[in-house]
Amino acid sequence: MTRRYSRITGTGSHLPPRRVTNADLAAELAARGIETSNEWIVERTGIEARHFAAPDVLASDLAVPAAHAALAAAGLQPTDIDLIVVATSTPDMVFPSTAAIVQHKLGISGCPVFDVQAVCSGFVYALTVADALIANGTATRALVIGTEVFSRLLDFDDRGTCVLFGDGAGAVVLEASEQPGILATDLHADGKYVDILCVPGHVSGGSVLGDPLLRMDGQAVFKLAVGVLDKAARAVLDKAGVPASDIDWLVPHQANIRIMLSTAKKLHLPPEKVIVTVQEHGNTSAASIPLALDHGVRTGQVKPGQVVLLEGVGGGFTWGAVLLRM
Repeated sequence: MTRRYSRITGTGSHLPPRRVTNADLAAELAARGIETSNEWIVERTGIEARHFAAPDVLASDLAVPAAHAALAAAGLQPTDIDLIVVATSTPDMVFPSTAAIVQHKLGISGCPVFDVQAVCSGFVYALTVADALIANGTATRALVIGTEVFSRLLDFDDRGTCVLFGDGAGAVVLEASEQPGILATDLHADGKYVDILCVPGHVSGGSVLGDPLLRMDGQAVFKLAVGVLDKAARAVLDKAGVPASDIDWLVPHQANIRIMLSTAKKLHLPPEKVIVTVQEHGNTSAASIPLALDHGVRTGQVKPGQVVLLEGVGGGFTWGAVLLRM
């Protein structure tokens, strides 16, 4: 029996129109008695701006135009899709899944749809799951989407976290192929680090119990992230039998420029081989990798046939990598 592989055939993304610069955010925080500045934020994170969704805009609303862009790039219609996997930590509802809502908004029905919740590693997890379902024959053409409205989770009295995150969505079309596009994947988690990055609240009896805002131990996350990302990157390279020198592009989770460049340095990759969008997007959690990948494709940097390494790390604590050929 011929083995089934999967390959990315289209990418797309969408950002809400409201662009918030560091100066804009500093002014808003100053009105709350919190001091920060463009220089302080850029020096620590590399972020210069981010996009915030309007109050009535949901994760599915960002996901749908990103999906349409990816479908157009692949030359497909929504009715060609037979699987939708949405990575999000900010779903429209407790249930049903945001994927089901996206399916309805795309005007299709019948195919399996579900959400994946691995926070900032979510897109890597979702892509891995979709690849497996294509490989086993469950699906032939999948939409894999990362979409977030993280602005809803931010404590604007905590300058250490509220300056980091933004909203957006990115999507890819993953199709069955006789030639491997996804070369290797590697996923991990360690629940003992739950407390270093979390939103420790939940809904009960119509009320929010606990704390519904994002909490993070930035130093602990930084220290853990650099190490696990390097291990995941080397794991997928080993599984695929590909040397690090063959990587054309590193597309990391866009959390912090220092983490991204540290990872590249460990792989002996020059900064010129890293797709960087954190300066304009901030940390968009599960949306950050597909947003950055689409940016690389549409700017002509990422080209067909090139080897691309995707990697993410997020609350849970989760991490993983995907090595692929475009």
